[in-house]
Amino acid sequence: MMERPKVTVVGAGNVGGTTAQRLAEKNLYDVVLVDIVQGVPQGKALDISQAGPVCGYSTMVVGTNDYVQTAGSSIAVITSGIPRKPGMSRDELLATNAKIVKSVVMELVSRSPDIVLILVTNPLDAMVHVARSVTGLPKSRIIGMAGVLDSARMRTFIAAELNVRATEVQAMVLGGHGDTMVPLPRYTTVRGRPVSELMSKEKLDAIVKRTRDGGAEIVGLLKTGSAFYAPSASAVAMVESILKDEKQVMPCAVLCEGEYGLKNVVVGVPVKIGRGGAEQIVEYELTNDERAALETSADAVRELCRTVDRLMA
Repeated sequence: MMERPKVTVVGAGNVGGTTAQRLAEKNLYDVVLVDIVQGVPQGKALDISQAGPVCGYSTMVVGTNDYVQTAGSSIAVITSGIPRKPGMSRDELLATNAKIVKSVVMELVSRSPDIVLILVTNPLDAMVHVARSVTGLPKSRIIGMAGVLDSARMRTFIAAELNVRATEVQAMVLGGHGDTMVPLPRYTTVRGRPVSELMSKEKLDAIVKRTRDGGAEIVGLLKTGSAFYAPSASAVAMVESILKDEKQVMPCAVLCEGEYGLKNVVVGVPVKIGRGGAEQIVEYELTNDERAALETSADAVRELCRTVDRLMA
């Protein structure tokens, strides 16, 4: 049998566990699920493996509490971190997750020097910055997953409004993952037609707002926990584009060095994703308003990164 690429998923919570399941179902990769909690990654790995005979896959899924079995991984999807708890300040969350991400990426890179890191841990853009500063990996191999998810949310809302299939809607969301994200309605099409021809500005503005609040809406409904089906699907789409060298253009958080007029900041932009990771930032023509919104988003990320640098010092 041909050796399969190894994909490590760090964090066996809902996002990580579902990511491992989706990867296993592809039947193309070996999957390693890592978590610090004894028994949890092992139990989930066993459960996913036992679904194989029923679902028709024979993926090797290993659950572990250390990083030994991650050696030789092509990609790691990093979901580990803590959600914000009641009474916890944003800085406390930032400091805790930065420490977690720092130790995780050091463990991974020391065993798999050619690895591509896909970060899912929030606050996303700042975590990409942390991974970059501690590993020194080239920027093409440290990518944040946010824009694929935000775009998927926007596509879903537009499809529901226009009563079309979500797969017939294409959307592009740039900027930081959160309040400052920059959806681009001009590059959003339904069966090839600009969405602005198909709905009023008011309707579209409401959808943009709902996209921005998409994660919070789900948290509000679930009461405990947050989204994981769509985030895991988005991460796996990125994994596939890399390992199959699909060269799909996806909105991802990467380091900009002059693209879109942005210097030395991690922010969501359209990226060609292939075997080399983030192979190229694709520059769309932006209006002055869109450019200003992207600049505002970049400023918010810069502020966050300054804070994380101070907390890590």
